[in-house]
Amino acid sequence: MPLYEYRCEACGRSEEKLESMSAPEVHACPACGLASGMKRQVSVAGFTLAGGGWYKSAASEPAVSAPETPKSGHGCAAGGCGCPLAG
Repeated sequence: MPLYEYRCEACGRSEEKLESMSAPEVHACPACGLASGMKRQVSVAGFTLAGGGWYKSAASEPAVSAPETPKSGHGCAAGGCGCPLAG
């Protein structure tokens, strides 16, 4: 479950709640009692990717370059593309 930050627009109180993603974005403020006072704030994600996982493997491999296209401009008719249908 994600940790959400809330702030009351009336009194300024802030709190964090561990709630499901389907939890309402607005709820009553426990300090001032305003029914729709506590509103969910936009915050930074609280996780870090560490180690040699899948997210690093693609970046550590050398990039594969695309084959050069023929400069003659004749395409398949002259066999410049290298496909099996080129004459």
